[in-house]
Amino acid sequence: MKLIIQPDDGMAPLMKAVRTAKKTVDIVIFRFDRADLEEALEAAVARNVVVRALIAHTNRGGEKTLRKLEARLLKSGVIVARTADDLPRYHAKMMLVDGALYVFGFNYTKLDIVKSRSFGVMTRDAKLVKEAAALFEADTVRQPYVPSHPRLVVSPETSRVRLAAFIKATKRELLIYDEQVTDNAMQKLLQDRIKAGVQVRIIGQLEKQIDGIATRRLQELRLHVRAMIRDGSAAFVGSQSLRKLELDARREVGVIIQDARIARRMQSIFEADWKSASGKTDATSAA
Repeated sequence: MKLIIQPDDGMAPLMKAVRTAKKTVDIVIFRFDRADLEEALEAAVARNVVVRALIAHTNRGGEKTLRKLEARLLKSGVIVARTADDLPRYHAKMMLVDGALYVFGFNYTKLDIVKSRSFGVMTRDAKLVKEAAALFEADTVRQPYVPSHPRLVVSPETSRVRLAAFIKATKRELLIYDEQVTDNAMQKLLQDRIKAGVQVRIIGQLEKQIDGIATRRLQELRLHVRAMIRDGSAAFVGSQSLRKLELDARREVGVIIQDARIARRMQSIFEADWKSASGKTDATSAA
């Protein structure tokens, strides 16, 4: 498994994946303004790679842009499908390339990749790839998705249960990147962890003030990732905040990471971000 760090890594990991694709590229799109990636997808089609794009039926303020993107991709030979409208948002950011799975916290946009703190991961774990492929197929043909892998976190089917379990398993320290933690049950879990002696820190916002939890705001970068690091040994990266809407009513995708090396790297980035946000504590804490 490899960690992608934004804005440090930029477009390079995505461009390399698409430019070197041999057989297939499946990409899920919520927002998209990267001409370089669009050109790479078109070039992949030209060398006989099967490229499929699953494009959100809507996003806030950008539906016309999505429809224009569909038209351009179709013209270039990409197989395009549109998500169903049964969920208010199809907010996932995911790509499958020749047996590798990419899960992102960021969209394919300059704002998210160049000016925001975010993460993504790439894995060749065959079972995870198979599960993500099943999700892509289900959403492409608008059929129910039946989850079967414990580390692919999919809203609304599994995210509440799996993220709750992730939080409950924390023994010492839980570090969270989240723009807005508002779900009542998740806030209660965080409060329970504090009572159990766990240190909890959040870069982002917490709806309810909870004694013992410190929150800070990024100062130099925009925050656009949902991530957690547990005890320096496990992590979560995805598109779902700890908000009821994103847990229960939208299509969101994330992955639980059991690679301690990646968790430690994310932890070091969190600590650097926390330090740079010094003096912006919003909740009571001894941290």
